[in-house]
Amino acid sequence: MDRKPNFPDAESIKSTNLAHHWHPFTDTASLGMEDLRLISQAKGSHIWDSEGNRILDGMAGLWCVNVGYGRDELADTAAAQMRELPYYNTFFKSTHAPVAALSEKLASLTPGDLNRIFFNTSGSDSNDTVLRIARTYWASRGQPEKTVIIARKNAYHGSTMAGVSLGGMGAMHGQGGPLIPDIVHIDQPYWYDEGGDTDPEEFGLQRARALEAEIDRIGVDKIAAFIAEPIQGAGGVIIPPDSYWPEVMRICRERDILFCADEVICGFGRLGEWFGSIHYDLQPDMISMAKGLSSAYLPIGAVAFSEARAQEMFDAAGEFFHGYTYSGHPACCAVALKNIEIIEREGLIDRTRDHTAPLFAEKMKALGDHPIVGEVRTRGLLAAIELVPEKPSRKRFDNYGEVGTVCRDFCFSNGLVMRAVRDSMVASPPLVITDEEIDELVEKAWKSLDQTWAKVK
Repeated sequence: MDRKPNFPDAESIKSTNLAHHWHPFTDTASLGMEDLRLISQAKGSHIWDSEGNRILDGMAGLWCVNVGYGRDELADTAAAQMRELPYYNTFFKSTHAPVAALSEKLASLTPGDLNRIFFNTSGSDSNDTVLRIARTYWASRGQPEKTVIIARKNAYHGSTMAGVSLGGMGAMHGQGGPLIPDIVHIDQPYWYDEGGDTDPEEFGLQRARALEAEIDRIGVDKIAAFIAEPIQGAGGVIIPPDSYWPEVMRICRERDILFCADEVICGFGRLGEWFGSIHYDLQPDMISMAKGLSSAYLPIGAVAFSEARAQEMFDAAGEFFHGYTYSGHPACCAVALKNIEIIEREGLIDRTRDHTAPLFAEKMKALGDHPIVGEVRTRGLLAAIELVPEKPSRKRFDNYGEVGTVCRDFCFSNGLVMRAVRDSMVASPPLVITDEEIDELVEKAWKSLDQTWAKVK
């Protein structure tokens, strides 16, 4: 790909950026010119920086560019919709063709009777919507005391106030509080870090039954919902033991607790199905989604809600006082529809499930032979590589988290984007990644692991 910079001077862009742009999740005080990476172009599974370096994007942006970069038909769809109807709101009994069509399409793709679709602009505000729906639903049923949402420690549900409160990340809880009340957190099903000598399947049952114990502690008459990602993404690609989800589903059904599957990462093919809930045979009452819904070409999120429960809420609650200026934005909906069309037309779900994910698992597993790697786990096109000083004990490095940062920086210098979550390296490549690009990813990851081990051992 020929580099055609869309800026005259990289250094001036970086200087202007440092003066005015406040980066998310960044230590701004320590950010310098040498730290900034100026990304200029992207195509397929690769990005290019301002120096012309070609970099394999092993994270698909932020877990989101499922159909890969450079899709002209998505750009053309956005342009055509903007010329016809660039914007109109969906408040006050108004609608338009893209939002109606996307609603119908999502209802056809989601499992069960999740036929009511509420549109948002991101995964964060989709989970805000989940919180409001859950509490409003029970109030409409004459049980306004059912307000408590159970979530998990180390879960990520966004960075809005509701998203942070629902999420279980202590560093985020430490800023901007107090948090929204009546949200509690139970232990996560992270066997590698927390399972000790317990058999993984027994550990999975124990962590599932922590939900039951919390319901009993608080009282089922106070519990509105349980929210969880099928696989915890930003928490470190935490893949629960196979015993976990069936037991969680039993508990939610027996106690009549709403279950919301946060599918912001797992949705739209990431696990080789349209949704992680299909992969794990879950029966959620709600699904929150974003990211792969448009492959991040335009910002859009949504919540799918059970038809039966929605009708109960509509009949009793009347108007739902909730929504966003850009809920169901016509250009975003049109692009999301075209994105889904691409996924269907190119068979990316079947290809991921039947070919790419098994190959990815096989190739990534080879990294487990590296002396700094304690475990490699994959599911679909998600992966985690645990970095440890000694394998059998699963002991962690001192100053937990620093080694992951070292490895992340080596990855980027070697032309690979992977993300460090503490001392776990995680990957989530585009669904369009080729067999050769998987080899490229593993080769560059191994080189980066070599450099990391040489530096820290």
